[in-house]
Amino acid sequence: MSPAPGTVPPQGRGAWAVGRERLRVAATTEPGRLQILGAVLAALLVAFGVVTAFQVDDRAAAADDVVHRSQPLSGDAAAIYRYLADADTTAASGFLAGTLEPEESRKRYDRDIAAAARLLVEAAAGTDGSGRSAAEIATLNEQLPRYTGLVERARAANRQGLPLGGAYLRYANQQMTSTLLPAAERLYTAETERLRKDDVSARTWPYLSVAVGLIVLVALGWAQRRNYVRTHRVFNHGLLAATAATVVALLWLATAHTLARAGLNDAQTHGQESLQVLNTARISSLTARANENLTLVARGAVLTEDRTKDKYEADYAASMEALTGALAAADALADDADGRTPVDEAVNRVRTWQTLHKEARSKDEAGDYEGALVRIVGPKDSTGQAFDQVDAALERALVHEKAEFTRSAEDAGAALTALPLGAAALGILGAAGAVLGINRRLSEYR
Repeated sequence: MSPAPGTVPPQGRGAWAVGRERLRVAATTEPGRLQILGAVLAALLVAFGVVTAFQVDDRAAAADDVVHRSQPLSGDAAAIYRYLADADTTAASGFLAGTLEPEESRKRYDRDIAAAARLLVEAAAGTDGSGRSAAEIATLNEQLPRYTGLVERARAANRQGLPLGGAYLRYANQQMTSTLLPAAERLYTAETERLRKDDVSARTWPYLSVAVGLIVLVALGWAQRRNYVRTHRVFNHGLLAATAATVVALLWLATAHTLARAGLNDAQTHGQESLQVLNTARISSLTARANENLTLVARGAVLTEDRTKDKYEADYAASMEALTGALAAADALADDADGRTPVDEAVNRVRTWQTLHKEARSKDEAGDYEGALVRIVGPKDSTGQAFDQVDAALERALVHEKAEFTRSAEDAGAALTALPLGAAALGILGAAGAVLGINRRLSEYR
């Protein structure tokens, strides 16, 4: 027997049970069913707007990170490697110049070390203080003063004409090649991986948002068909407005994300991949130059593990092979004259460098050390001059590809900028339209 009106519900029936009973009773009448339908439609439309806003905002933030955090940090990591390698190369070149190191060589070395230290500070600020990047930055900050100390000892001994200077310089180079440069390379790898992850996050389709939007459209379509079957009225303006808002939001979402993905694809193909190859080329050129200098510094004192070849000459050959391969890849990736011209110039200068290197090696093997030295560090028609021309050409190519990457990635982010707020607004407007449309039907029962 049902409890009399106004009596207290039996013990054990809580608010949830009472609410469920009222909902069941309401669902047995058409006004009650309309109220439930309106609430469900409004909730779905608001959920669609909120989910779309959050998912698109997340992807817009990732696209922004690609431009303003990940790529700059990856570029800074490559620059740290380049500055360290160039400092090592410059130190060896200055040593070869004689007991009195040229002032320009000293200034270049100091600039390289200062630039590397500054970028390490900026890289540390850009990381969260933990993880692979932070560990490599700590290693670099710890080992860099040890390297510069060894270089200063080599310089001091060289100024006094002591053979010990060459040993200190080799120790410094060993510190650079075995500790500092590997740490800088691992830092570059870690930051490049973070760039890749941000790029993937930015281009991932917002599947949940699309799914909720389609569910909303199905629900609105069902509600309008239900309205037509019961009233024979073709249109309900409120529900029609809610449907239009949902369709606009879905089309905006699909268009904006397609444009963003296209921009990111363009940035990756015509910028990111080219930058990585050009950084590899520049690093290889610096390594080749350092080994070339150390070949004359060591004078055959350091051999390969099989004791058959000069270690630095073998390392030079390996670095030069990597350089020519990277330049071929960069030329294939260049998509316009501004990007291809500096790469072609670098290829031509590398050929000149290789020719001059062969001449220097021939002179050195024939016992003409001074003649070989002129071919390596001389002011004209030397491998040092060719190396500087290669480095300058690669710098121009890097500047061009970085600008292309930034432009394409910024376009990708711009495509998503207004969508989070717009999706939220359309969701709210759609919910309001659904409620007004249902209320129009409810008014017929009053």
